[in-house]
Amino acid sequence: MRLLVESFLTIVALATVSATAIPGEIHDKRSIVKRAGVVYNVFEHAATGARIEFVTNSGICEMTPGVKQHSGYLSVGDNMNMWFWFFEARQSPSTAPLVAWFNGGPGCSSMVGLFQENGPCKFQLGAENAKPINNTYSWNNYANMLYIDQPIGVGFSYGDNQVNSTETAAPFVWKLIQAFYSSFPEYSSRDFGIFTESYGGHYGPEFVRYIQAQNKAKAGQHINIVALGINNGWFDSEIQEAAYALFSLNNTYRPLISKTQYDLYTGRYADYCLPEIQRCAKSGDNMDCSNAQRTCYYTIEGPLYSAGPDHDVYDVRAPSNNTEPPPNYIKYLQSSAVMKAIGAKSTYQECPDAPYNKFQTTGDEARSFLAQLGEVVSSGVATLIWAGDADWMCNWFGVLDVANSIPHPGQQEFAAKPLTPYTVNGKVKGSFKAQQNLSFLRVFDAGHLVMYYQPELALQAFIQTMRRDAIEST
Repeated sequence: MRLLVESFLTIVALATVSATAIPGEIHDKRSIVKRAGVVYNVFEHAATGARIEFVTNSGICEMTPGVKQHSGYLSVGDNMNMWFWFFEARQSPSTAPLVAWFNGGPGCSSMVGLFQENGPCKFQLGAENAKPINNTYSWNNYANMLYIDQPIGVGFSYGDNQVNSTETAAPFVWKLIQAFYSSFPEYSSRDFGIFTESYGGHYGPEFVRYIQAQNKAKAGQHINIVALGINNGWFDSEIQEAAYALFSLNNTYRPLISKTQYDLYTGRYADYCLPEIQRCAKSGDNMDCSNAQRTCYYTIEGPLYSAGPDHDVYDVRAPSNNTEPPPNYIKYLQSSAVMKAIGAKSTYQECPDAPYNKFQTTGDEARSFLAQLGEVVSSGVATLIWAGDADWMCNWFGVLDVANSIPHPGQQEFAAKPLTPYTVNGKVKGSFKAQQNLSFLRVFDAGHLVMYYQPELALQAFIQTMRRDAIEST
């Protein structure tokens, strides 16, 4: 149930800051209001009409003394309230880059990444009422981190959801970044990166492409996008549906099917799944693309998963009732005390059905974003395509095939390169290849949420990419 209590709370204006009034001009407004004992900062941006309301230094998650945090809502349209949680960099925040993190789904909250992967705090396996502990390998060790719940209806975001595809999501993400810059102008000139995972194979390429198009059109404030990172992404159905059977047979950890089953599902891909994907790509029609999604699921993904021994689709080493990463963060975020402290106005939903179902109507999953990814790589943005090698859902076989197929000037040379050991402080933790601004990394002993399983490696690869470099061993 959404906790919309503003109608009966007394709003107390404590301060208002605005420019000296000039007849005919409209000015930004800043104020501080207090509701039920919680102090909110409010910013109304005159140029866009955006409203930003947030709590500062809630004391939740970030435990490093002196490191600031802000959490709250940015309006990206009428009754469209997108949740953000910002953490200042632990080192050199005044010069550190700004990075936005998006989880996938489509329709999953970025609080997954914050509390289970790369945020300032994490949960350990154990008691349900556990509290978070410090994350030594948090990405805000290096960058100012902005976690965003999108589209509307996901996580803590609430209001009207007009998003039914990756392409319709991109403008709202751009608007949010613009609103964030308006409220926090000190970050607007920094290097900016987008990191994401899973359905981020769609989100990442399109969000960066859209930002670059807006920059070129000189719309809004320039966003200095320098890096894109996507782990275990879903980019291209034609390539990645074909990889399911091969990974199920030949992954590092255990065979999930026999050679006979492999031949069966390879045939099903060619006879049923592939023709529908190609029809979707040719027509671009919502019905054709939705049909491609359903056909590939019912002929490949669903039966192939059921054909093997019990396993977690996000970590083949574990059973289907796997409890890692620990889910106890959900109960924590749904507690009234935490919600009040961080300024949340709706009950947390990790991956609600409604936003996901809207994407299903357009067949968005079956649409390829390989061309958009090629545009990003060709533009010179440092790009890291990486994958935990125990993940079945967006497995590294398919992700490597995608990386080798990215259309860019150095495609042939990149595809021809072999993988070599990737080390962290002299210890082999994966295998990789890199050329100019494009890197691919297979992460050993990691499931879908790479940063949970290999946090030290993840921080190293993240920093190297944000420095606009190809990744390299240390």
